[in-house]
Amino acid sequence: MSDTFDVIVIGGGPAGYHAAIRAAQLGLKTAVVDAFVGKDGKAALGGTCLNVGCIPSKALLDSSKQFYNIAHNLPVHGITVENAKVDLGTFIGRKDKIVKQFTGGVAQLFKANKIVSYFGKGKLLKGNNVEITGNDGATQTISATNVVLATGSVPIELPFAKFDNKYIIDNAGALDITEVPRRMGVIGAGVIGLELGSVWRRLGAEVTVIEALPDFLGAADADIAKIAFKEFGKLGLDIKLGAKLSKAQVKGNEVHLTYNDKDGDHDLVVDKLLVAVGRRAYADGLLADDVGVKLDERGRIVVDEHCHTGVDGVWAVGDAVRGPMLAHKGFEEGMAVAEWIAGKSGHVNYDSIPWVIYTEPEIAWAGKTEKELKDQGIPYRAGSFPFAAIGRAVAMNEAIGQVKMLAHAETDRILGVHMVGPGVSELIAECVVAMEFKGSSEDLARIIHAHPTLSEAVHEAALAVDKRAIHKGN
Repeated sequence: MSDTFDVIVIGGGPAGYHAAIRAAQLGLKTAVVDAFVGKDGKAALGGTCLNVGCIPSKALLDSSKQFYNIAHNLPVHGITVENAKVDLGTFIGRKDKIVKQFTGGVAQLFKANKIVSYFGKGKLLKGNNVEITGNDGATQTISATNVVLATGSVPIELPFAKFDNKYIIDNAGALDITEVPRRMGVIGAGVIGLELGSVWRRLGAEVTVIEALPDFLGAADADIAKIAFKEFGKLGLDIKLGAKLSKAQVKGNEVHLTYNDKDGDHDLVVDKLLVAVGRRAYADGLLADDVGVKLDERGRIVVDEHCHTGVDGVWAVGDAVRGPMLAHKGFEEGMAVAEWIAGKSGHVNYDSIPWVIYTEPEIAWAGKTEKELKDQGIPYRAGSFPFAAIGRAVAMNEAIGQVKMLAHAETDRILGVHMVGPGVSELIAECVVAMEFKGSSEDLARIIHAHPTLSEAVHEAALAVDKRAIHKGN
């Protein structure tokens, strides 16, 4: 087997494996270098997302939702289950089985597309050579015309709350807790903190979330964030805003915390502490000193609008570069780069990337928030519609939240759509399609939506932009 390729991708996560598969589809001889090791000690493709991120967290969210529904949602349907219990071994085992299915699936896709896999840590050398250090310490060097850097991101560790993944845990540790903690602390009210905090709260843990910022979900629209905050309170998540952790010390089988807010210092004792203050681009040991690839002040690989590093034949995609750390953003960048390498027209529209938080209720949005439009002086009209007036949502006993649509005041072009409620992770797709085609709120208002469906909330929100929603007083 030759060790010279058209494309070498360093990193087998979402951005990397999409780049590799698309490159192979385009007839390019492709290799992937990846160092991730699964729970069984074996190489596992798929990166953080498939192994310890997107997929396993959604598996646990769904399992915990089923358990929570037994006590809190089924009785209203006339269904009663006595003494429901969780077998945590089966609970975690189901998640592991799903992870193995999908990581194995990527390996099969590589085989089908004749992509060569190298398992070990890749380092870019001058001349587009890649040095691979295997888990056994052995090294080898391969080369390519083009190298795609897709090394992803890792959790940010606080200097005074270092991970031991027994008491002070990261996102991976929170997926493998062997006993439901009585008390759980979460540092950071972002996507990871809210999702994993919700999992263990549903199973019975007392969960306290400590968030340094004064506003809840500052990246989301304020109206949506307000509704979500209220609903998380009903779930039992105790979210403390404007609170900064200053100390975390393991004593015995407990973690003793000190945090401060406008009222001074407070102490909190928990059994597990999940630190979810964000992630940082991972480029540790990736670049030889003389390759010419630059990092910015946040450790991200510097690229242009086409994900090119400025070094001939070297590209970078996904969490390792600028932009939101979202798997689907990485998907598109990976495929676009493969197409650019092949001389075709790649495309990524960063203005309509959907965001989703898979809590209960779900939160989703795409485009500008109302605050952003005000700050930028863009004239707009807004329309919103509550799920409480949607027949399907009421029938499901999930009539929580709303859809909010923002359109340009003069052109009516959709500028942003924001949702909180049942199934909004799926509903947002319709709005992204409309935004990609530069659609207007009138376009969505004129489209026939099936009745009764949750999607009618999108339809009515579009009508509400023009103050003509049928099932809501305007």
